[in-house]
Amino acid sequence: MDNTGTNSLPPLPDKTPVTEQAAKPRPPARRRLIWVAAIGIAIVIGGVLVWHAFFHTVTVSLAPTRSNVREQVFGLGEVGARVQSNVGFKVAGVLAQLDVDEGDRVHAGQVLARLDAKDVEAQVAVAQANIAQAQANIHKARADVTSAAANLTKVSGVSKRDRQLIQSGLVSTEQDQADEAAVQVAAANLAVAHSALTQAVAALRSARAQEAFEKATLANYTIHAPFDGWVISRNLELGDAVTQGQSVFTLVKTGTVWAVGYVDERLAGWLHVGQPARIVLRSEPTQRFPGHVARIEIESNAVNEERVVDVAFDHLPRNIHLAEQAEVYITTGTLKQTVLVPQTAAMEVSGNSGKVWILDKGRLAKTRVTFGPQLLDGRLPVVSGVPAGAAVVLPKPALRVGEAAHAARGGAP
Repeated sequence: MDNTGTNSLPPLPDKTPVTEQAAKPRPPARRRLIWVAAIGIAIVIGGVLVWHAFFHTVTVSLAPTRSNVREQVFGLGEVGARVQSNVGFKVAGVLAQLDVDEGDRVHAGQVLARLDAKDVEAQVAVAQANIAQAQANIHKARADVTSAAANLTKVSGVSKRDRQLIQSGLVSTEQDQADEAAVQVAAANLAVAHSALTQAVAALRSARAQEAFEKATLANYTIHAPFDGWVISRNLELGDAVTQGQSVFTLVKTGTVWAVGYVDERLAGWLHVGQPARIVLRSEPTQRFPGHVARIEIESNAVNEERVVDVAFDHLPRNIHLAEQAEVYITTGTLKQTVLVPQTAAMEVSGNSGKVWILDKGRLAKTRVTFGPQLLDGRLPVVSGVPAGAAVVLPKPALRVGEAAHAARGGAP
């Protein structure tokens, strides 16, 4: 038996698939193709980018330029008054007369109310009677003075004549002494008459002073309007007992009515007394009542971070109501010409400056500009920083510095 033939097995056939054998030399070729394709794509993309950067032109919209733009500050508040007075009586009493009611317009000096004052009126009548009596006493005293003066003149003449006749023996010495005594009595009577006249004049002055006092007291029983205005409240009714100083009416002076506006402290620094303003009442939203800043209150509201600004009406509306909601629009300045941009156009904002896109010599760029106060519609006015010949661009996605651009037809919107 041939062991060699038995133990030596024929070589096994190669079972490797023909496809794998054929594929072994191909991987290098595939990688080359991939690299070539990637390089080609990169070249295409780079070419597109270069073309976009140097040859493609984007269309942009320019920010509008406006003339005579009003810079305004807005405040929300209510109608109030600088002079608001509580009026009452200087004395106590009972209300006997009420001539006005809430909402009535009044004039300075007009009678508003009276207390029952029969006792004081009687005292005034007594004082007036005393005046009449004092005047009568003066008339009597003057007559007495006239009579006493005439009597003195008479007895003085008799005494003088008798004294001349003494030397001729026609009049005795006793008669001369009697004449002298009569003259002295007449002179004393004249002095008494003058004294009585002086007392009568003093009594008249006293009676008149008493009358003035009683009339002043009686005047305290009547309330007169201290100024032109209107009644905003009546606090008592007829028959009510009134204490001294108790408020019967609350009055507002006509020329002192204004709108009390509350302005954000960030904007209050632009405000000054005398600046023109417009007032809008909630009951008349289509009306714009002219006014001006009359006062900026010294103390701000620490909670709301607002400053109180009092805006007076140039001409008070006829239909006005205190505490009605009011809006104030205060003009702080006018920009003769400015570019207006939305807040979204401002980049890297610091204080009142920030960067904006501009179109300068056909290329896009960023530049730092200075902004004025924000307008009521939210836009920012560019007051400086734009190079000569350049225009501010409204932002849009994917803008790049240095990119070629041109303005849309129609220019700034």
